[in-house]
Amino acid sequence: MTADLMDAPARPDETPPSGGRRPGDLAGGAIWTVLRIVVILWCVFNVVLLLWVAMNSFRGGSRIFSRPLELPRSLSFLNYVSAWTDSSLGQGFLNSVVLVAVCTLVTIVLAAMAAYVLARTAVPSAGPITSFFAIGLGIPVQVVLVPMWVAMNAVSSFMWATVGWWDERLSLGLLYVATSLPFAVFLLTGFFRSLPEDLEEAAALDGASAMTTFTRIMAPLARPGLVTAALLTGLALWNETLLALVLITENSKYTLPQALLGLYGTMQYTSNWGGLFAGIIIVVIPTIALYALLGRRLVEGMTLGTGK
Repeated sequence: MTADLMDAPARPDETPPSGGRRPGDLAGGAIWTVLRIVVILWCVFNVVLLLWVAMNSFRGGSRIFSRPLELPRSLSFLNYVSAWTDSSLGQGFLNSVVLVAVCTLVTIVLAAMAAYVLARTAVPSAGPITSFFAIGLGIPVQVVLVPMWVAMNAVSSFMWATVGWWDERLSLGLLYVATSLPFAVFLLTGFFRSLPEDLEEAAALDGASAMTTFTRIMAPLARPGLVTAALLTGLALWNETLLALVLITENSKYTLPQALLGLYGTMQYTSNWGGLFAGIIIVVIPTIALYALLGRRLVEGMTLGTGK
């Protein structure tokens, strides 16, 4: 045995170079460093651009482009007043607040109930149905835009023929809920799966029904996930423009992105670029405020739902 050990070929040194790190680890670390730098530069670019728009919202005329880095001489809010009154921006803001709030609430209620059933039932169809919602995330709205318009036109014609009244914003709200459900159901299904089953079993032993268990036990436990789904859904609907452009035709029913496009057409001919920038700030402020207030809950909800 001693001779065999002496005649065995020497094995190469397996000690990784560079202080115990393998070449693959070094390459992976370099890639992550480059990605972090790119993300940081992208964030800095967006913050600087937002600050530039906010600064020029207090200025006016062609001096914005002739001297883009010049500071405003005074903090006059005339541009904000002009943006709020022109092109129905104020009415569009109110329409968007009501529409987004109602549609987000309806979406989260429906998605929470559907996700709870899909996550807790042992029927064979639960998995395929969950996959069906996941597939819905990959279908662009542009692909089904014409069928959705035809369907909403049929609903509108039916309501006018039977009731004698219909509002285009209701059609838009139905599409908002329908297009938001796949993401909300998919997100909340994973979150409900991560919750412990012991509480449900204890509630069943105490004689609680499935609805009571859901409303009084599981829904409060899923509050971080519900807040995350509501926040992401609300932000997506707040910035939605395509469906509103297709369905809404009256100025008084415009959503905020539509009103901003109308403001762009008005300010383009009057060269009131300061008013246009003020309108952009009005649109962006609610989004920034939501992230500032609920950003921590958003991260918490996105991470807690990955337990299983």
